[in-house]
Amino acid sequence: VTGEKMHSNMAAEDYPHEIDEQLTCFDSSVTSVKTILEQLMSMPRNDLLQKLDPLDQAKLDLMSAYTLNSLFWMYLVTQGINPREHGIKQELERIRTYMNKVKEITEKKKAARLDKGAAARFVRSALYDPDDKDSKKKAASTSSETPPSKRSKQK
Repeated sequence: VTGEKMHSNMAAEDYPHEIDEQLTCFDSSVTSVKTILEQLMSMPRNDLLQKLDPLDQAKLDLMSAYTLNSLFWMYLVTQGINPREHGIKQELERIRTYMNKVKEITEKKKAARLDKGAAARFVRSALYDPDDKDSKKKAASTSSETPPSKRSKQK
């Protein structure tokens, strides 16, 4: 029994205490990843995908692939393997490329919702010239035979 206590005390002293805060943050991050993964895995994938539109399905698939590959990256680091020299680096870059494509599609989808009428009114008001508007009104109110300048002199 005393050997077990001594072993647990040694285990607690095997690392520098300066990293206690970092280890605590890491532990809470791992716990939240575990919670999220449990939530995702508790629901059948087909049920989850049926509730999403194709773009959200792609986002979910990419997020899942990126998460799993990132976890594998961390696993390689814990095993002393340099992940930058492993095929996982190319896989993460490939997934990032597709994530950027989905992001572009999402941005284009948002931009397509531009209200053209509002844009035209905005441009018209930005280009508004009060003098030009007055001359147009005068031109519309006068007949084509009498120029606006002569008519204003007659009054």
